[in-house]
Amino acid sequence: MSQVKDETPDMPAAPPQAGRRLHPLPIRVMHWINAIVMLVMITSGWGIYDDDVIIRGLHFSPFWRLGDWAAWSLNWHFAGMWFLGINGLIYLIYGFASGRLREKLLPIRPSDVVRTVIDTLHFKIAHEDITVYNAVQKLLYIVVILAGISQVVTGLAIWKPVQFSGLVWLFGGFQTARVLHFAGMAVIVGFLVVHVALALLVPRTLWAMVTGGPHLAVRSRIRKGHAQRGHAT
Repeated sequence: MSQVKDETPDMPAAPPQAGRRLHPLPIRVMHWINAIVMLVMITSGWGIYDDDVIIRGLHFSPFWRLGDWAAWSLNWHFAGMWFLGINGLIYLIYGFASGRLREKLLPIRPSDVVRTVIDTLHFKIAHEDITVYNAVQKLLYIVVILAGISQVVTGLAIWKPVQFSGLVWLFGGFQTARVLHFAGMAVIVGFLVVHVALALLVPRTLWAMVTGGPHLAVRSRIRKGHAQRGHAT
């Protein structure tokens, strides 16, 4: 009695194919619009702040302010407000519709955040793959998005306290809304400092936001299986 066994070898996985870029054109356009508008909003906001300070003794030098006096700073601030609001809304709609926000920012596991912080404190900052955000980066991006939304809401309460009296009441009064608006600005400035510092430390990330970055690998879905045939004689 003899037995013959034929085995079909595994089919090799398809090589990676060039897919979409890390940063599609709409993302790049919105990113640079946002970068310019944020500078306008922050520096003009400092000009408005100096006219009625929140923290006694804290003033911003004319070098850092946009606008020679409060009225000019207000004009710049209101102009930037529309660009920031519209650009931010389009970014959120695009991010949710395309799935980019979910893909890039989720999930965030507390253990991953702790591990990334520990690695950073030990100067173990790995950026071999710029297509993947670490846990701290994900967390920071979510925080700054929420801070941006908060700035819009508190800004509306400050801008039109009568028309948006409900928002003013929700924040506990006009002055509290101002404090929250100032705090949101501080969070965004802190994010920008870290963001720019990392971009300078890893220039590839900055260049990727100009050119679109590397193409993301796309693999074809091929079913792997074993075809075995045998017969006995």
